[in-house]
Amino acid sequence: MANGAQALLTALHEQGVEVCFANPGTTELDVVRALEAVPRMRCVLGLQENVCTGAADGYGRMRGVPAATLLHLGPGFANGIANLHNARRAHTPIVNLIGDHMSWHLPVDAPLTSDIESLARPVSGWVHRVTSAAEAAQVGRAAVRASLASGGQGATVIFPADFQVGQAGGEEGAQAWESAPASSGPDLAECAARIESAGKVLFLLGGGGEASGLGARAQCAVARLCRALDAVAYAETFPARAERGGGLPDFDRLPYFPEPARQVLDAADLVVLVGALPPVTYFGYEGHPSRMVEPARLLTVGAPGEPVADLLEALADRLGAPAWNADATPPLAPASGRLTPERIAATVARLLPEDAIVSVEGGTCGYPFYAASAASARHTALTNTGGAIGQGLPVALGAAVACPGRPVVALLSDGSTQYTVQTLWSLAHENLPVIVLIAANHQYGILRKELARGAAPGARAEALTSLERPRIDWTALAAGYGVPARRVETAGALADAFGAACAQGGPYLIEMQL
Repeated sequence: MANGAQALLTALHEQGVEVCFANPGTTELDVVRALEAVPRMRCVLGLQENVCTGAADGYGRMRGVPAATLLHLGPGFANGIANLHNARRAHTPIVNLIGDHMSWHLPVDAPLTSDIESLARPVSGWVHRVTSAAEAAQVGRAAVRASLASGGQGATVIFPADFQVGQAGGEEGAQAWESAPASSGPDLAECAARIESAGKVLFLLGGGGEASGLGARAQCAVARLCRALDAVAYAETFPARAERGGGLPDFDRLPYFPEPARQVLDAADLVVLVGALPPVTYFGYEGHPSRMVEPARLLTVGAPGEPVADLLEALADRLGAPAWNADATPPLAPASGRLTPERIAATVARLLPEDAIVSVEGGTCGYPFYAASAASARHTALTNTGGAIGQGLPVALGAAVACPGRPVVALLSDGSTQYTVQTLWSLAHENLPVIVLIAANHQYGILRKELARGAAPGARAEALTSLERPRIDWTALAAGYGVPARRVETAGALADAFGAACAQGGPYLIEMQL
């Protein structure tokens, strides 16, 4: 008969969990041993826990089903919380497996003992501690169902070591999981009436799966509505997933800073939330209310994580919106000269392979690329939903595992990528086709922009946002992790390097000197 670890892993796989991103420790060794009993579950080793959780986020965003993580006690789980925070904001389904001490060893308060439940609850929609080997299989099934509830969320299983090796039984002692009933959605006639009666309408589209507000179908339906109503549309500032290029409508992201965002939002009589939350300022700024649109001007036609494409198409038909015909997009001209964020964006957008996945982190090139990418080949963009940095490279790893055959580009900045640079090793170990583009401006650029909003920064503030001394040698770092790399300084050199990287198939890093 199977033991608890084998029963739980088998149940996860039967429920569709095909991949486990793992950084195990001593209290998870029996789960590691149990992987032999589930040979079809792929296990990807990450050298740091935040790599594993970020990869599970990227995988879940692209597949719409959970991957598992395997983490070591409370401290190991804590190392992965930053990217679980981002995953929560993205409504990504993830199943976290956290080993714990033998249940009988917990009362002595050994050095690695911690309150794992308290760590897990802020980034999990469902938390369960296994109380016997007999319930392990049922807990595995319940965890997958829980991860798919509420539009996608984290489900965390705390698995004491003695229950991993105990003999699994039937279903006795198991905790059932009942998902909340599905929402009936907004009333189509009421939505149509309110939109028709409004003056200036703005649609704010949220990201997610193929039927989300930033899926292809929903964007085309919103473009129809914009033409019929003389309305405008924006993507949320940091979408979990957005389909871009290839003739899709050119909806830019809502600006990050409050002044340009308010300029857009204040002009609207009605802001229609299509899978997006009501817009708020990213931080508290003096003189700007945190809520950028008062409730009376909001209409929600879909919550984050919910499919909205059918509703939007029905709404466009009801309002007599014309069919969507993509406007011809002129080809992007080659950029030349020394690299700037705009030249990087233009070069990558022009050469982006068909059906690519682009993981974007960092404002240096992220905003210029998103604007330019409307003229690219059809692709999927993934951004940093929660603001915890160190997300871009692990998300690219997870996306590549989720979608074999699709090229993946990680468009990143040098400061944030240092948080999870260990991902390079996993890319090399798995030989994944991920092109890593590092914008090396040798500073924490977003902090410099925020500092510029107030009094002029002094020398110490400048020093705390500088990565100049010493400059990070990304080509040497990549080589140390087993990833070939090249440094470029001009748009022409970037084009050559990017084309070669696309052709070579495995991971490749390009350091882009700014």
